[in-house]
Amino acid sequence: MLVKRIGIDLGTANVLVYVPKRGIVINEPSVIAISDDNRIMAVGNEAKDMVGRTPDTITAKRPMKDGVIADYRVTEAMIRYFINQVSGGFRLFRPEVMVSVPAGVTSTEKRAVIDATISAGAKQAYIIPEPVAAAIGANIPIDSAAGNLIVDIGGGTTEVAIISLGGIVASNSVRVGGNKLDQSISDYIRKKYGLAIGDRTAEEIKIEIGSAVALEKEKVIEIRGRDMIAGLPKTITVKTNEVVEAMQNELEKIVFAVRQVLEQTPPELASDVIDRGMVMTGGGSLLRNIDKLLTKVTGVPCHVTSDALLCVAKGTGIALEHLDDYKRSVLSK
Repeated sequence: MLVKRIGIDLGTANVLVYVPKRGIVINEPSVIAISDDNRIMAVGNEAKDMVGRTPDTITAKRPMKDGVIADYRVTEAMIRYFINQVSGGFRLFRPEVMVSVPAGVTSTEKRAVIDATISAGAKQAYIIPEPVAAAIGANIPIDSAAGNLIVDIGGGTTEVAIISLGGIVASNSVRVGGNKLDQSISDYIRKKYGLAIGDRTAEEIKIEIGSAVALEKEKVIEIRGRDMIAGLPKTITVKTNEVVEAMQNELEKIVFAVRQVLEQTPPELASDVIDRGMVMTGGGSLLRNIDKLLTKVTGVPCHVTSDALLCVAKGTGIALEHLDDYKRSVLSK
């Protein structure tokens, strides 16, 4: 398979790979399992199943933390694995690769992504800010002289940006995302019920019954974990409004990030934002009623785009396909 260009959404929680004309071809968790002699045992879904269940000789880890590379060598191995998956083990030439990164990353963190991508087998590496990629993927005309407010809530970061004329006018990036929300739920359950639960159970609670605002008609879920005192397995029931309370502090940080960007917005663009509303993308935007919470606090109408999970990957691929049109938004090596 001759693949000349590949777009990668290198997320904290998931890696999505986009190939022009074929769309999204890979959507797997950004988890890699490594043996103690540095052999790669599994990547993606297979590795995620191993999290919390490995013997001492195998480590299952997420090489991305808060949207940036936490473990360079492991990230490079993961990128190489996904490039090989798409273009096959035998390649006549090296593909051009575009990777999305949070808008708030430092130049050193950008350099690390470019270097890891080149080392993993790319001929050329480009970088695009996540809010710009999310806007392109959500079919927002970012080249027009109008303000578009994007809120992209991923696994490790929340990106808020005002985009006009193909560039970012004002932005804020907070290291709060789906993973921090999961962590806040497991911390709350440990404090309130003395029950230790894993990340996967916390995520299940968030998806099944979680909400950003309190509900009159609550949902209930039964969960199992380890009793911290007795050390034995135990089952409890948790209600929606308990989850709302657990996530409150983290959600306030997201709200604060949106307010800060609105305060930095030039008046002309602010009027556009009120007319057009804010667009939400990323897996975190699928949390029940998070759009209602942001509308209530900011007064700006808010809607979650369809295919919220895939917007950044789609936008990265589209920007790579039409590289000349999006040159202003992209950094290259």
